[in-house]
Amino acid sequence: MSMTIKLSIPNISCHHCTNSIVRETKDLAGVEDVQADVESKTATFVLSSESDLALVRETLAEIGYPAAN
Repeated sequence: MSMTIKLSIPNISCHHCTNSIVRETKDLAGVEDVQADVESKTATFVLSSESDLALVRETLAEIGYPAAN
């Protein structure tokens, strides 16, 4: 069953940031959908399972957008 997770990403400051987050995470295993928002500094992921969240968090950290929560 899919699950939706919203992560706070304080390093988001512009649309380039949101585009990078989407581009780098959309094809990860288990990611069904991703949307990032510059206004709220969040990214919302629809994941296949909770176990996919670790890879998303790791990837975000690697590209310079670590999740705060």
